[in-house]
Amino acid sequence: MDTKDFRSVIDRYEWDQVQEQIYRKTEADVVRALQQERRSIDDFMALISPAAKPYLEQMAVQSQRLTQQRFGKTIQLYAPMYLSNECQNICTYCGFSMDNGIRRKTLSAPEMDAEANALKEMGFEHVLLVTGEANKAVGMLYFLQAIEQLKTQFAHISMEVQPLEEEAYRLLHQAGVQAILVYQETYHKDVYKQYHPKGKKSNFDYRLDTPDRIGRAGIHKMGLGVLLGLEDWRIDSFFNALHIDYLQRTYWQSKYSVSFPRLRPAEGVIEPNFIMEDKDLLQLICAYRLWNPDLELSLSTREREHFRNHAIGLGITSMSAGSKTNPGGYTVDPQSLMQFETSDERPVSEIRKLIQQAGYDPVWKDWDPVFT
Repeated sequence: MDTKDFRSVIDRYEWDQVQEQIYRKTEADVVRALQQERRSIDDFMALISPAAKPYLEQMAVQSQRLTQQRFGKTIQLYAPMYLSNECQNICTYCGFSMDNGIRRKTLSAPEMDAEANALKEMGFEHVLLVTGEANKAVGMLYFLQAIEQLKTQFAHISMEVQPLEEEAYRLLHQAGVQAILVYQETYHKDVYKQYHPKGKKSNFDYRLDTPDRIGRAGIHKMGLGVLLGLEDWRIDSFFNALHIDYLQRTYWQSKYSVSFPRLRPAEGVIEPNFIMEDKDLLQLICAYRLWNPDLELSLSTREREHFRNHAIGLGITSMSAGSKTNPGGYTVDPQSLMQFETSDERPVSEIRKLIQQAGYDPVWKDWDPVFT
């Protein structure tokens, strides 16, 4: 695909037209998609359509087989470390939103060490560093100092922070970051501003261009996703898949992952605009796996215990465990405000045992920078 950036791709599509195409899919379209060895973006559209609901069991069987062929019977475990809840954006769905009158906190170097030690004691080798979007409080200098401090303690460092310029991503890559996660939240440009009324995040196009900047910087892995509950999950997920399709063709050296965050309660946030049932989420996970066997699919502690128990083996390749979504939540400051409520609050030891009882191996470390 010969394009300069993803905007030249997405501009060919209209939200309402995509919605009509998805809801017009028939069972014959679904059967045809299930019979393909290699599936197109149009097949993905059929697999997320309402017409695919009666085929969920068949999709799950195929998803399990493909996942085991590509990833084996393994589940990678990771934990988020929230470094700061400072934020300069107003986002109607986020507990860190600038207009929420919460106590703000940014971890100091000793506090980072304490949080890292707590995670290491649980067994984690893969840490996801998370902050709000506040350039002054948590800008590049802070990031580089945190990475320098933590990279000797963890085998794999991922980051989920504000969108940055290409050169900044190059510096993070050189410093030791292996993966960057950035979520568009919703691809529905007409309503995006309603959810992000103030701050740099309100710039839809700048955020949309972020994965291109990450790809050009040579980051090892990119994580994408949408916030399930803002808009119709089927249409948003189609655009997310379209984005991944473009990125894989353009930045083929990078790996890709998808997360499935459903809107969860948090202080001062809106209720979901669209309800996504458990069966819908399972359908989406299986659709991604059938469409793209190489994608890493990640499930966080946002989801309830029952769903996470049964998602093992059906397409998911990585899970968080024992997560705290507030800065210092593991040991330093357990009472600081969470970004959102977690649902699966079981200890890491219980999640590890659950994975093993399902016949899978919990993986703490499966990649090392020395291989690049």
